Amino acid sequence: MVRIGVLALQGGVREHVEMLEDLGAEVTLLRRAAELASLDGVVIPGGESSTIDRLMRIFSLDDALRTALHHGTPVLGTCAGLITLATEIVDPAPGQRSLGIIPMRVRRNAFGRQVDSAVETIDSAYGQVTAAYIRAPEVVAVGEGVRVIATKGERIVGVETDSALAVSFHPELTGDTTIHARFLDKVASSA
Repeated sequence: MVRIGVLALQGGVREHVEMLEDLGAEVTLLRRAAELASLDGVVIPGGESSTIDRLMRIFSLDDALRTALHHGTPVLGTCAGLITLATEIVDPAPGQRSLGIIPMRVRRNAFGRQVDSAVETIDSAYGQVTAAYIRAPEVVAVGEGVRVIATKGERIVGVETDSALAVSFHPELTGDTTIHARFLDKVASSA
């Protein structure tokens, strides 16, 4: 059984925990840097990316998390988690930083405001996915070693590297396990 830490500072934590447990993972709430050593993988949930960034710094998690992820700990980021993993944010909030894990440029809130939220089925490299978009970001450019795994029209909404998986949407809100199952496969193959 793999042990996954869901970053539990802000955002959609419970839905990720429930989905991962339903898929057979042991899940812990990640709030302290010392907890990283016992984890096989990490999920950075959706929420508000600048708030997640600020709280990671307040709780002294940012440097430890960055180090663990740079050393290959598998990670899944959804929505704000995708922003948090990027090397460049086109339109950051004042003072906002990212972990710089996936070589990509992202734009926050690219799919509109809260009232523009939508659920739709999209094609991905791993089959069809039912995706919920809530103030979702888009990937505007990818760097070396980044594979595009999902698009919404011409816009990139899912990427993957050898150790990271990130999507603009919330599969955990629709009950679609495709992305989480792929993440757990990635974790199992890295163990």
